[in-house]
Amino acid sequence: MDESFTVQNRRQRRSQVFMAAALELSGGSHAVKLRNLSADGALVEGSHLPVEGSEVVFRRQELNVPAKVVWVRGERAGLAFKEQLPPEAVLRHIPTPRPRVLPEYRRPGLHARLTDAERQAAEEWAWRPSFDRPGE
Repeated sequence: MDESFTVQNRRQRRSQVFMAAALELSGGSHAVKLRNLSADGALVEGSHLPVEGSEVVFRRQELNVPAKVVWVRGERAGLAFKEQLPPEAVLRHIPTPRPRVLPEYRRPGLHARLTDAERQAAEEWAWRPSFDRPGE
């Protein structure tokens, strides 16, 4: 089951993201991908994740938060932060959505008048008599 989209019994709403982060454990640092983030915890993805119950430090830019690995399934793990993050710290790491641009489809209009020669050429091209009419 994909834990990133399950609401479960969470106190805080999680924001879906896809950013680089790191987990520090026993003096070593492991690169992970941050999949979602809230004031209480995060979902990370990566290889060689620490086991459940491990104490880690979650790092993302200037954010350094002590956390505990709550669960691990495959290459994903859920983290519970030791202290709740302030809302401004969470929002700083969530990109603002880009405004949606809707294409405007319009038929191009004629902006110039045709000269007499252009009009005559268009009429000859469009009104060329057919020699393959049945009955002739």
